Amino acid sequence: MPGAPGHAQWSSRMGFVLAATGSAVGLGNIWKFPYMVGQSGGGAFVAVYLACILLIGVPILVSEWLIGRRGQKNPINTMSQLARENGRHRSWALVGVIGVLAAFLILSFYSVIGGWALAYTGDAASGGFTGLDKTAIGAAFESFLAGPGSLLGWHSGFMLLTVAVVAMGVSGGLERAAKLLMPALALILLILVGYGISSGGFGQAAQYLFNPDWSKLNGEVVLAALGHAFFTLSLGMGIMMAYGSYLGEDVSLLRAASTVVAFDTAFALCAGLAIFPIVFANGLDPAAGPGLVFVTLPIAFGSIAGGVLLGTLFFLLLSFAALTSSISLLEPVVETLEERTPLNRLGATAVAGLATWALGIGALLSFNVWGDFKVAGLNLFDLLDYATSKFMLPLAGLGAIVFAAWKLEQQGVRAELGLGRAGFGVWTLLARYVAPIGILVVFWHNL
Repeated sequence: MPGAPGHAQWSSRMGFVLAATGSAVGLGNIWKFPYMVGQSGGGAFVAVYLACILLIGVPILVSEWLIGRRGQKNPINTMSQLARENGRHRSWALVGVIGVLAAFLILSFYSVIGGWALAYTGDAASGGFTGLDKTAIGAAFESFLAGPGSLLGWHSGFMLLTVAVVAMGVSGGLERAAKLLMPALALILLILVGYGISSGGFGQAAQYLFNPDWSKLNGEVVLAALGHAFFTLSLGMGIMMAYGSYLGEDVSLLRAASTVVAFDTAFALCAGLAIFPIVFANGLDPAAGPGLVFVTLPIAFGSIAGGVLLGTLFFLLLSFAALTSSISLLEPVVETLEERTPLNRLGATAVAGLATWALGIGALLSFNVWGDFKVAGLNLFDLLDYATSKFMLPLAGLGAIVFAAWKLEQQGVRAELGLGRAGFGVWTLLARYVAPIGILVVFWHNL
């Protein structure tokens, strides 16, 4: 289908694939995935995660793209229009509302962590980790979090970068940034994996990642893998609907999804092969949790030969990954403002960026000035994370796939996916039953 009049379009299939991959490849791959592997027993987690990606992640991803391409509008308008065209209740527009709101809330605290990555890039480049032991680096991180002025500066800088890219539009901003940043990400990651091969800990790291210990597999590990598979593909955030709305009919959704999933998984596994050799070669704890990146790894960078260069490359990688995801988080909010208000692209980006930045101030103050302010035992940063990842994302993702599999006219869906009778039967099984049940299991567990 041609794009809606005046609606932006990707200039090429590769530009779209790189932008979608950039959205998927973020802190979740470079930061969260390695420490989740460490906490969940290594290879058993990886095997379950890959199964969840294929059985649940791909059907939801394709459904969101399909809905977006059908509507050619922002997620809210798209859901409203398609519901009307298919004789469904207008309340389906809430799926778009939840997704766009989730993207806004996630970016507010995501940009705070992106600021940490920028700050640590500078620290690594200046040799700030050299000679420091675990106690000193841990104390330095705590001191960093305790300083609202410094956190505000880095958060502001990261949001400015994000706003600058998104303000330039789809092809001139999102697509161009993806074409520059994704190859740079891949190059840095390959350099770090190359170092890992020579570090002496690569064999142990590979065994840790790829040799499953099934005795450690339990319900919590399965749910963690399922939840991360959902989060890593940027599902339920309005992002993939927005990206789908810029997509022409010449792009095969299933082929594009397989490419994005392959790239996303490769980045996640390579991140593990870059991080764990350093961890094992230096006798550090692979199950260090969120502190793996900001406390454990700097210990190694401060003591090994070439640590300044390696540390700089690693945190530059983390910063780039955060930026490719942050621009995708801002995009559905900007697209919605641009199409539902009198604001043009620049104005919509400025308003969305300013609002996100302001909420992010509250998130960063959770680590210091507002540390005692809690709701249900959670500070604002953790509350935003909890509300979005545990509730809003599953709800929006569930709504999208149920709408695509049950509420859209299925002959048109089959034609758009280019599937034969047998292939569409498999698709129907996954989209109508397997993926929704998987989401409901996670949602029930969260409740």
